[in-house]
Amino acid sequence: MNNKSKSGHLDFLNGDEAVAYGARLCRPHVIAVYPITPQTIVVEKIAEFVANNEMTCEYIHVESEHSAMCAAMGASLVGARAFTATSSQGLAYMHEMLHYVSGSRFPIVMMNANRTLAAPWNIFGDQRDSLSQRDTGWIQAYVENGQEALDMIIQAYALAEDDRVYTPVMVNLDGFVNTHTFELVHIPTQEEVDAFLPPFKSKNAVDFHHPRSFCMTASTEWNMEFRYQQQEAMDRAKGVIAEVDKRFGDHFGRYYGGMVEEIRCEDAEVVLVGMGSVVGTSRIVVDRLREKGLKVGLVKLRFYRPFPREYFKGLSGRVKAMGVIDRDISFGYEGAVASDIKSALASAGVVPKVINYIAGIAGRDITKENIEGMYEKLFSFIQGKEEKEMQFIGLRW
Repeated sequence: MNNKSKSGHLDFLNGDEAVAYGARLCRPHVIAVYPITPQTIVVEKIAEFVANNEMTCEYIHVESEHSAMCAAMGASLVGARAFTATSSQGLAYMHEMLHYVSGSRFPIVMMNANRTLAAPWNIFGDQRDSLSQRDTGWIQAYVENGQEALDMIIQAYALAEDDRVYTPVMVNLDGFVNTHTFELVHIPTQEEVDAFLPPFKSKNAVDFHHPRSFCMTASTEWNMEFRYQQQEAMDRAKGVIAEVDKRFGDHFGRYYGGMVEEIRCEDAEVVLVGMGSVVGTSRIVVDRLREKGLKVGLVKLRFYRPFPREYFKGLSGRVKAMGVIDRDISFGYEGAVASDIKSALASAGVVPKVINYIAGIAGRDITKENIEGMYEKLFSFIQGKEEKEMQFIGLRW
């Protein structure tokens, strides 16, 4: 990431506050909110903006997360730019409406504070909540820190509202690690954001002069064609993500690499793949191991949907082994991210060895020592030592 911003100012913010500032700068017309830990700070901060006349919007405090997405969809239906935020059980409660929104092609942006799902009940972070919603038709982005959180909210609207995409976007922050950690965040000026993100003029809204149907029934003869259109939009989104990131970087001075960022992978023998806050810790480990002469690399997966299949297919011929850090598990098989990466690698001519590391469940620390151990296992694997393809990291026994 390059950080050479033109103007604006620095502030000491946590990730939730950074999201709130990002949302404010995007000038949404309607914000539908229902608080849930660890997302609550987002909607509290936005309420503060509204109360202080720092933000002009319709702020709707609804009775549930399901209602929040219903309200956001209703707003988008009449041509308003809409925003909401949730977490964990709240995201699960929205499940029905996520399909309605994506199937109706409403470009809503939602922040999700990643938190494990019950039971057992726990308020701390892993990515089981958002990954359980991977088939709902939402674009999913995962951010590393507060600065990327603010910037990604702005990019998300530019992506969702692009004529080639018109698909909702979910921006994911690791609960507590990202949402509650304070750091210096650059807040661009409103004028800069207005120049990057124009006012929303929906092409998918109620228009009494040009009547159309919304959320209608589609018979068997036509239903599959709607799903085909959603898939085509996701495929086009890959190119749009790169375009938006490049345009954002040219405008604000911060580039994120599009769908994937490579860290010291140019001559790497083994790489780790991670999403979200674990990437920040892994960067430190990579630098430390490089100083020891070990050829290690790191792949930051920024977008999980659409999935960068072509990238991983290309990476397969460059490395000998790959470790995938999953902060989730699909019970009875393996981590969701590992499954998708293996699927992408399967069509490549040379397939590297892959170990799936299940780590950081319910907020358990993924330490630098854990990550060093992952790299050690990958080197042992390519030297012929037997390793389990799926391993839990940091178990108490």
